[in-house]
Amino acid sequence: MIRNTAGRGLAPAGPALAIVVAFSAVAFWGSGFVGNARGAPQQTTVPAPATAAEAADPLFREPFVDLEEWRETPVRHRYVHGGFRGTQALFSIYFPPKEKYQGRFFQHITPIPSSENLAAQSTGEDNKIAFSIESGGYFLETNEGGMAALGRDSSLAAYRVNAAAARYSRILAAQMYGPHRTYGYAFGGSGGGYRTIGGIENTVGAWDGVVPYVIGSPMALPSVFTARLLAMRVLKDKFPAILDSVEPGGSGDPYVGLNPEERDVLTEVSGMGFPTRAWFSYKTLGMGSFPILFGSVVQKDPGYFEDFWKVPGYAGANPSVSLQRARIQHRTTIRKILTQEEAAKLGLVSLPVLPPGASRGGVDGAWQQLLGATAGFQVERAPDGDLEGADLVVMTGTAAGRRLPLGKVGGDTIMVGIGMSLGQGPAQNLSGIRAGDEIQIDNSNFLAAQYHHRHQVPTPDFYVWNQFLGLNGKPIYPQRAKIQGPEFAKTAAGTVQNGRFQGKMIVVESLWDQDAFPWQADWYAGKVKASLGPLFNDNFRLWYTDHALHGDIEHQLDPTHTVSYIGILHQALRDLSAWVEKGNPPPASTNYSVVKGQVQVPSAAGARRGIQPVVTVKANGGTRAEVAIGQSVRFTATVEVPPGTGRVVAAEWDFEGTGKFPVVEKIGTGSGATVAFKNTHAFTSRGTYFATLRAASQREGNAKTPFARIQNLGRVRVVVK
Repeated sequence: MIRNTAGRGLAPAGPALAIVVAFSAVAFWGSGFVGNARGAPQQTTVPAPATAAEAADPLFREPFVDLEEWRETPVRHRYVHGGFRGTQALFSIYFPPKEKYQGRFFQHITPIPSSENLAAQSTGEDNKIAFSIESGGYFLETNEGGMAALGRDSSLAAYRVNAAAARYSRILAAQMYGPHRTYGYAFGGSGGGYRTIGGIENTVGAWDGVVPYVIGSPMALPSVFTARLLAMRVLKDKFPAILDSVEPGGSGDPYVGLNPEERDVLTEVSGMGFPTRAWFSYKTLGMGSFPILFGSVVQKDPGYFEDFWKVPGYAGANPSVSLQRARIQHRTTIRKILTQEEAAKLGLVSLPVLPPGASRGGVDGAWQQLLGATAGFQVERAPDGDLEGADLVVMTGTAAGRRLPLGKVGGDTIMVGIGMSLGQGPAQNLSGIRAGDEIQIDNSNFLAAQYHHRHQVPTPDFYVWNQFLGLNGKPIYPQRAKIQGPEFAKTAAGTVQNGRFQGKMIVVESLWDQDAFPWQADWYAGKVKASLGPLFNDNFRLWYTDHALHGDIEHQLDPTHTVSYIGILHQALRDLSAWVEKGNPPPASTNYSVVKGQVQVPSAAGARRGIQPVVTVKANGGTRAEVAIGQSVRFTATVEVPPGTGRVVAAEWDFEGTGKFPVVEKIGTGSGATVAFKNTHAFTSRGTYFATLRAASQREGNAKTPFARIQNLGRVRVVVK
């Protein structure tokens, strides 16, 4: 991999947030970029502009290209690699042949600084290079300044590197294709969504439009995780019944059988926005990226974790039976320090593992780059109970007072867990800890964190916190002096979202998002509407995707419950370019309402709007069928596409919940926006089955392309006796 050797250090960042980075044009040489007479690439520096109107960010005034070559995979393109002298900021560009180029580019923005060559790893539906070229544009990505950019001016990694690369890419495009107006579109999800919004709100001219997806609000962190962790602890034995009630053919009442504390917690967490139907994955949901946030939450307000167990008004001062039962404070003595090698031999090393199908630059995998390695101890007596989130506190010796995250526990072996390391040394530093030191395994902080959102009531526009206000409009729980959420948001985005931008925007949000609760996109839409006023519909759209989670991956966790939203993301980018370049308005925003933190949409496609088809399935004419073994079940289904958004191109059945969808329906080439299907199936074993029809639409009705295929599914219950 080519690296910038001209300057490895990252210079101090300038203070300005609204930076315009521009470069003077350079003469283009033939059909390629600057090279020597034998065709080998050479590093080329482009001088900064001379006019004050084009005042460049001083950190990125010297771009260079150090590699250029034609490549044939995944499709034919000219690859160009370069960076900015004196920094670690690097970029890669994938230019299509001239006959395929239509004057635009697409730029992906990752949640944290990563490689500038991630796109080379993308395949299938998520092949960003092939999608961009098929959509008439070149593809651009950067390393966002590298990991060295973190911990400095947050605007560097958030948008300044990306904006500089976007502007310089236009210079290179002019060399390749001749002088022309080059339109630019950025897209990013989760933390990358923060950065995409931060970029369009704080730069002028870098991008003509953006598609942020699965976005959070400035209050997302750490509240989305603290709320869900509270529910996962209190409701862990009740999730099967809760899920059964909200599945097709269920009672519809998830509160049946819950005790008062469980009812209150389900109400609280649902009110915070966790989608009730998304609890289907409770067994594997885990803590998500909370491990890299936890230390910062404690560091920002250590007094909270003391007050929680002592001060009236906090749950820990008068703990419920479940909270008392969950608390562990186990003291023991270290017999031996384990090295990494010894831990590996015992099979207890917990190195970061990406979720299935996730990439290092994806919204589910990027944060795992921040996790460190592990080591541990052999102790006199290991603790029992649920140790998730617990700390290992050194009680005696030269390291007394040190608090480390707990990892795996096996027999008498305790591993130090994974944690965040950003240049201050690994969070699991074992220096100074010796055999004979006493330690305490303590999950008190983790339990306290589960209630943290109650004590962070923000301004009234964050309406899900209204549940924590009394009749007098004041918080019913004690409040901390500082609200932490905006600080986390600014670290990611370089700023806090305000809804003010130049250009056009389409937000893509998932209705089943477990990490960025769906109402948060509505919160941002409200900010945009307040900023743009009567120009709101001329510049903004919000499309919700039903049955979609947080991750931007093609193959989802459970294909009988969820679909990928990548197809909607593709179509949003294409519609955005047509909106900007031709003035063609995209389809209307999804019609929705927010009720007690839950985003609700109409059941019919015409009323729901947006661009996702709606799939309705019935068994023997209803949402629930009870049959005998071997009895044939009559399935009917309707796939309805919102008016003017495409045609149905695929439909496939999974009758028995295998996730393989073996029965494929034939779709005629002239299929319309509404298609009906009929099928039958007989079950050979007793049990409860959820038969699923997964379908896809495509704007041009192209059944062969992997791109811009917009999926949805429908489920129905069959009880075989």
